[in-house]
Amino acid sequence: MNEIKVKICGMRNVVNIVEVAILHPDYMGFVFYERSPRYAVELNHAVLNFLHPYTLSVGVFVNAEMGRVVETAEYYRFNALQLHGNETPEYCAELKAKYNCEIIKAFGIKSEEDFSNTSAYEQVCDYFLFDAKTELYGGSGSKFDHSLLVNYKGKKPFFLSGGITLDDAANIRDNRHELCIGIDVNSYFEISPGLKNVQQVKKLLQLFKEIPNEQDTQTF
Repeated sequence: MNEIKVKICGMRNVVNIVEVAILHPDYMGFVFYERSPRYAVELNHAVLNFLHPYTLSVGVFVNAEMGRVVETAEYYRFNALQLHGNETPEYCAELKAKYNCEIIKAFGIKSEEDFSNTSAYEQVCDYFLFDAKTELYGGSGSKFDHSLLVNYKGKKPFFLSGGITLDDAANIRDNRHELCIGIDVNSYFEISPGLKNVQQVKKLLQLFKEIPNEQDTQTF
């Protein structure tokens, strides 16, 4: 089984972004949803230059107008786009055609029936993301029962999200579903919305990979 990838989501503070970037997470997510406390509306695109080439940048959107998504993605040169709302398969396909990058479609999970919603997206998305099903769109800290994953019969690899803690991450590492390629963390690794606890993030990453030495971070 391949190494599990780690996505740190909800970044928006410039200094904090640089601090986390030094640890070389696999993905770093930036939320462009107006109602989120992690809305990265004032994000300076230059700070993304501090991301190591190893780290892919992800723009996160919720039911956003297509033109706005493409314009924002082009401005920040995102490597991936995460769709966290009620976007249709047709929307995903059109977005992929207009801005060719990884497309991650999020699904709220509360019962096994929720996995049936994924089949129509198999051909138009690169990955799925399974989160807790709430009235909010991510970052709620809510969990869902990971034992429900045995009911996922799709073939698309997925990220696992929803209130993941350090203990959860260790359990996922040791007992993960064969199609789980990564975890997405947010609220349990924060000091406040949008501000990550760097030491906690470091501990998380150390569960899955070797953290670069200080001298290895000087070249980017």
